[in-house]
Amino acid sequence: MNRNELRRNILRLLGEDGRLTAKDISDRIDVPVKDVQAEIRKLETENVIIGYRAVFDDSELPESAVKAIIEVKIRPEREGGFDKIARRLSKFSQVSALYLMSGGNFDLQLEIKGESLNDVAQFVASRLATIDGVLSTSTHFLLKKYKESGKLMQEEEDHERLKITP
Repeated sequence: MNRNELRRNILRLLGEDGRLTAKDISDRIDVPVKDVQAEIRKLETENVIIGYRAVFDDSELPESAVKAIIEVKIRPEREGGFDKIARRLSKFSQVSALYLMSGGNFDLQLEIKGESLNDVAQFVASRLATIDGVLSTSTHFLLKKYKESGKLMQEEEDHERLKITP
């Protein structure tokens, strides 16, 4: 297996389950453990693997009580395009994810976490909308999470169909 295949296999497996050990990965792809360990270290050093996280029902955390997707229309800067404003927005603690988008009427999409609807509204009104270069925003509050990172958030219930007899 060449290095690129090894990297892709490691990333796929860790993407499915970040708790896999180097030995688990080694067993699955039939590569020596030391090679897997060395490649994981390289991926971490190169910031390809940036971190590990658990997928869980975050309604248990009060700081994640309210989530919103905010679409932002911006005026690109002459010397930095979208990047300068995106870097500035990414520094806010409320922003959990930030994407440059194509198509549609907006340029950036932010995922925001707050303790209340008012908390998110205050962030949009006083911090986001006041940034030079932000032309408009559209806020969408998330009501229920069904799936994240390929994982269903709730087990499906088996419903037995009622038998119909003539």
